[in-house]
Amino acid sequence: MQFGDPLSVSSPSDTQLVITRAFVAPPHLVYACYTQPSLIRRWLTGPDGWTMPVCTYDAREGGGYRFEWHGPDNGFLAVAGAIKKIDAIRYIDAQERFEAGEMGPPYRSELEFRLQDKGTLVVNSFTYESMAHRDFVVSTGMAEGMEFSFKSLDRLLAAEQA
Repeated sequence: MQFGDPLSVSSPSDTQLVITRAFVAPPHLVYACYTQPSLIRRWLTGPDGWTMPVCTYDAREGGGYRFEWHGPDNGFLAVAGAIKKIDAIRYIDAQERFEAGEMGPPYRSELEFRLQDKGTLVVNSFTYESMAHRDFVVSTGMAEGMEFSFKSLDRLLAAEQA
């Protein structure tokens, strides 16, 4: 994978999905963009016309996070996570759930921030309750939405390093 390439998606088991993406920035900066609300709001915005009026992140074991997006025509999406384990700038293990069950039951989300060459490889492993749940999530266009946000993150990382 080259830096700036679109994300990569694999499915190593019937219940798991692994998304990888390289960024041209050191792990501490990429990690900060994932855990500091003032930075999260600048890249995890969703499609044009959407806003993120709620963005909280308590980056500690036992902490949690909540993101809410509001869009045109009363569009609404919210996700909350409970952090089970965290190793600053390296690893976050959380249980996530989309509000009102839009994406099914809770699932595990593990984030790894790996130093790679002059940048960071982010590996996000999702573990679902079943293959049907995993396949449903894939069918929603999740990967395309993530890459849209990652392109915004590329721009933010470049600005933060300028």
